[in-house]
Amino acid sequence: MSSVASPAVGSRSHAFAGVFSLLAPHMAELDRFLRGQIGAFEPEIRTMADYCIDTSGKRIRPALVFLSGWRGPGTVSADLVRVAAVVELVHLATLVHDDIMDEADVRRSRRTAAREYGATAAVLLGDALFAHALHLATQFPTTEICAAVSASTRRVCAGEIVQTLRRGSVNVTRADYQRIVDLKTAELFRVSCFLGARLAGSEPGYVEAASRFGRHLGIAYQIYDDLVDFFGDESRIGKTLGTDLASGKLTLPLLELLDRLGATDRATLLGEVTGERPPQPALRLRQMRELGIFAVVADAVHAEIDAARAALNEWPGHAPTSLLLGLCDGLRGQVAAVRGTETMAR
Repeated sequence: MSSVASPAVGSRSHAFAGVFSLLAPHMAELDRFLRGQIGAFEPEIRTMADYCIDTSGKRIRPALVFLSGWRGPGTVSADLVRVAAVVELVHLATLVHDDIMDEADVRRSRRTAAREYGATAAVLLGDALFAHALHLATQFPTTEICAAVSASTRRVCAGEIVQTLRRGSVNVTRADYQRIVDLKTAELFRVSCFLGARLAGSEPGYVEAASRFGRHLGIAYQIYDDLVDFFGDESRIGKTLGTDLASGKLTLPLLELLDRLGATDRATLLGEVTGERPPQPALRLRQMRELGIFAVVADAVHAEIDAARAALNEWPGHAPTSLLLGLCDGLRGQVAAVRGTETMAR
C-alpha cells in the first residue's frame, strides 16, 4: 500500500465513506439535538458554545455509539442520539483544552476557541462543555449512563494531566506513552462502544467485546494522529500540525527516532524536547524519512487495528460487527493515504 491510487486504498476509503453514509440520518438527528442544546447555556456564552458545537468534525465517537447500537438503517434511537451528544461534548471539551496547551491556532480549518476568545475564557468554556455533557447524562432513567460517562471523563482528564506533567521530560517510556493514549483517547472510544451496545440491549458478552474493540481502535487512532503530526498535510488535515515536538511531547514517532539516532543527534533532539533548544521540525522529519520511522509507527497502528478486529471475532453475525469493522478498514485507508502522500514527498 504505497500509493493512494491503489485499488486496495480506494476500496477501503470507499468502505469508510459507506459506513458513514449509513449514519446520515443519525448524524442529522445528532446535529439537531446539539443545536438545541445551545439555549441551555447562559446567554452570555451561547455564541462561544455554538462556536465549539460545530458540525464539521469527523464525529467518530458518536459514530461508534450509533454503530455499536445498530439495529437497522431505519432506526434512529433517541437514547443513542442523547448519549452520542454526551460523548461528543466531552470530546469537544478536551479539544478546547488541548488546543490551549498546544498553543494551536487552527482546528477544523478555523481558529481554535483559544485564539478566538483567549486562553482563560477557553479553559472555562471547556469546563462548561464538560458540565453540560454530564447534565445530559443524568437525564437517563438509571445512574448507569452517568456513572460510565463521569468515570470516563475523569480518566480522560487524568490522561491529559499525565501528558501535561510529562511535557518537556526525556524520561517518557513506551509504557508511559501507551498509558497516556489509553486514558486520553482510547477511553472515549471504549465508552462510546460500551454505551451504544448497552443502550441497544446487546448481551453482556457483546457489550464487553464492543468495549475492547473501541479501546484498541482508539489507541490505533491516536498513534495515527501522532504520525500525522509529522507526516501529514496541514491543509488536508484541517488543524495545526507539528505541535508535539514544539510542546515537548514524546510521542511514538519521536520515541522511535530517538532509538535510531546517534549520540550527538539524540542529545540535540532531547534538548529540543526539554525546551533548551529551538525545535527543528524539518530536520526531524527528514531524519524520520531516512530512518523509516513512518513504516514502524504505521505497523503499530495496524497492530492495534488487528487487535480491534480480534475483539469481534466471536460475533460475526451480530448486526453491528461488519459496520464496526468497516471503521478498521477506513483507518487503514487513512494510513495508506498518508503513506502515499509521504511517498510522493520523498
